[in-house]
Amino acid sequence: MSPVKDHRRYQFFLLILAILAAMSPIAAASFGAASINFTDVLSAIIQRLPWQDDLVFHPASITERIVFELRFPRIMLAFVAGAGLALAGSVLQTVTRNPLADPYLFGISSGASFGAVVVFSLLSSGLFAQADLLALSSGQLAWWSWQNLLLPIGAFAGASLSVLLVLSLSGLGRSSQIERMLLSGVATSFLFGSLTSLVLYFSSPQATASVLFWTLGSFAKANWAGVVLPSVIVASSLVIILVFKRQIVALQAGDETAHTLGVNVAKLRLNMLLLCSLITAILVASCGGIGFVGLMIPHCVRLLFPGRQPMVVTAMVGGLFMVWIDVVARCILGNQELPVGIITAAIGSVFFLFILRHRR
Repeated sequence: MSPVKDHRRYQFFLLILAILAAMSPIAAASFGAASINFTDVLSAIIQRLPWQDDLVFHPASITERIVFELRFPRIMLAFVAGAGLALAGSVLQTVTRNPLADPYLFGISSGASFGAVVVFSLLSSGLFAQADLLALSSGQLAWWSWQNLLLPIGAFAGASLSVLLVLSLSGLGRSSQIERMLLSGVATSFLFGSLTSLVLYFSSPQATASVLFWTLGSFAKANWAGVVLPSVIVASSLVIILVFKRQIVALQAGDETAHTLGVNVAKLRLNMLLLCSLITAILVASCGGIGFVGLMIPHCVRLLFPGRQPMVVTAMVGGLFMVWIDVVARCILGNQELPVGIITAAIGSVFFLFILRHRR
């Protein structure tokens, strides 16, 4: 394909992606336990437009409250989670030169889940319950509560520990480091998975039931206050990745080639791994463990655009993918909601086997 045709194809895909990004939230908001059609969602949005008459009091209808207080925060969190995981997976696959790298398979998600579960167990024991009540009684926003502050910190500590453990096991400075990273990640994932199970074993039954559903991945408890921190972190990380995109892409040619181009390979790889840990930790603390998104989406984008590294497109495709996976999760069963992580794991495992067969 000629460069001109390739550029036109890329622009056409961006146009389709922009249309889908604009229409998907409205369409996705019409699915759920309460039946709301596409027109009703549009009407609810029009009622919130800034040029509506503010002098006349319009009480919010039930449809409007469902759309804006329940479904739109959920859709926003799903988009941010999908975008962040896809972005982290793309960066991991590039800096490690391993097409199977993924926050879930790399052990980062398990480390973040372990840190978050430890904090969650401490919170459920009532250690910080009084501080949360004081925060709520003083009228502070929900994201200032101890739970919403300490969960991301605990998740990031666990994810960072997982990255450092993977780097230590893979052997810093060895020629086989890249090949050993994935195996080290799998071993680390099992290690933190067992530690998480140990913490849950000694927790209360109520905390265990809550954490078990949360670790499978869910957007059921999404609210506008809880969307702020993940959105800021993912957007800031995207900007940082775009700034260092040339150096990141240079790693694909090999460490020696990147070094001759003036790239500090060890420092860049460690910084990008920690950045991916931060993204994963924030998302795990917000919506639980969701696997294989960082594996599938970068591969699909590269199949559409071979030879390119469109980070923004990868993030948008990941976000849209997660929005519709969440729609399937809340509609596939009649009386209950299926955890998102189960669906992504089912799809991702088949995709993983496909990649293994293709590489063979």
